[in-house]
This record gives sequence, structure tokens and C-alpha cells, in this order.
Amino acid sequence: IPDSVTRIWDFAFSGCTSLRKITIPDSVTSIEELAFSGCSSLAEITIPDSVTRIGLDAFYKCSSLTTITMPDGVTILGANAFSFCTSLTEVTMPNSLTSIGSNAFSGCSSLTEIEIPDSVTSIGDYAFKGCAVLTKITIPDSVSEIGYDIFSGCVNLTMYGSADSYALQYA
Repeated sequence: IPDSVTRIWDFAFSGCTSLRKITIPDSVTSIEELAFSGCSSLAEITIPDSVTRIGLDAFYKCSSLTTITMPDGVTILGANAFSFCTSLTEVTMPNSLTSIGSNAFSGCSSLTEIEIPDSVTSIGDYAFKGCAVLTKITIPDSVSEIGYDIFSGCVNLTMYGSADSYALQYA
């Protein structure tokens, strides 16, 4: 992708089933809706610090992704952003992230643990639904808004946070 690109638009690489690796240049600030949706062979992606928003369904059903490190600039993680990334085992969220969208990680059946940074204030409906092997999640006190049934189907889960955490009371 050339440095002249500032945004990866809707459906840009959607359905590119042979795409295995992509490096996004520093000029890109936003990855929009369904940008890489259905790229089932995508195993490696480099997201630059310049990206502030990962849109709706951006990496939906990228079933070969195993690790995601979101850069420090990301503030919004859209609905279904990484849903059904069935090989995803490790997610690193930045301290700039404020919102995790509905179904953001639903169906990530290989995800075992996740730590939500102190900057997050809201987690959308069904955010981790169907993460059956998720065993550990840390939810900070900063989370003041939590969606419906965010841990549905997470049968092995232990949540960590302070005893008076809003999120733990309503998760």
C-alpha cells in the first residue's frame, strides 16, 4: 500500500482469500468497515501508530490471524472488528482505546486471555460472546458502560478487577 493512502475504505480488500500479509503505511489513519473482512488466509498484519479507528467488521472472519497488536493511537474498536477470527490467541490493546464495540471479539474461539486497558470506558453487547476457551479477563474500574451478555458462552472465564468495579457487578 503506497504512502499516499490515508484511509482504507469499506470493502477495500474484503474477500481476498489469498491475501496472507499486509503492512499498512503510517499515512493511514482509519481502517473502515469490512476493509479486510473474509480474508481467511491473512495471518500477519502490521497496523501503524497513525491508525485511530478500526471500523465495523474490519477484520471479520480473518480466520488465520493469531496475534493482534493495536497501535497506541487507536481509540475506537468498531462492532464485529475481529469477530470470528477463530485462530486469534493474543490481543494487545493500547492505552488510548476508549470503546470496544458490540461483538468485537465474538466467536474468537482460540482467545484465552485479554487485558482491557484503563482507558476503556465502554464495552458493547456480546463483545466476547462465544470465546469458549477464554479463561482470564481483566476489566478496569474505568469501564462505566457495559453491554448486554458480553460473556455469553465463555464457560471457563474468570474475571479480574476491583471488588467495587461497575463492570464486574454488571458483566
